[in-house]
Amino acid sequence: MQPIDGFHPDPEVARVPRHITRKGYQAIQEEIDHLWHEERPFMVQQVHDAAALGDRSENAEYIYGKKRLRQIDGRIRYLTRKVQDVVVIDTAEQVTWDDVRFGALVRVEQDDGEERNWRLVDKEESDPKNGRISVQSPVGRALLGRKVGDFFEVKLPRGVVEMEILEIRYGEDEL
Repeated sequence: MQPIDGFHPDPEVARVPRHITRKGYQAIQEEIDHLWHEERPFMVQQVHDAAALGDRSENAEYIYGKKRLRQIDGRIRYLTRKVQDVVVIDTAEQVTWDDVRFGALVRVEQDDGEERNWRLVDKEESDPKNGRISVQSPVGRALLGRKVGDFFEVKLPRGVVEMEILEIRYGEDEL
């Protein structure tokens, strides 16, 4: 079942807290602030100036400005809902656990001998090239709940990859 307007029809799923790192939360708040206090006022002025020129039905600047305002307002609504009712995790102060949980730094060895370091984050913060993978991704889901020494398989686009967890760390801000 897919959530509708932020509500999930399954009450068990609806009770699961959504997590985000402090860094991710701050980035979203900064984007909301930028859109609300800089981009939106600028576009409102652009629309006002374009409207003052006369016929709005054939005024490309007016039409584009109104469209851009709708996009900005939609993004603000989306981001505001995203941070509503989230649990902010400060990874620098996170409690140590024996298993992999949100915010953990995990070092794994793949079946080809390559080692990878990943921080488990929300999908909005995901940046695999910089070692930040989503807990919603196939690898992220496979890591959750596992312990050092656990072997597991993950089905990826390139095929099934076997991995072993070498290390789990908490309480550090960066990889």
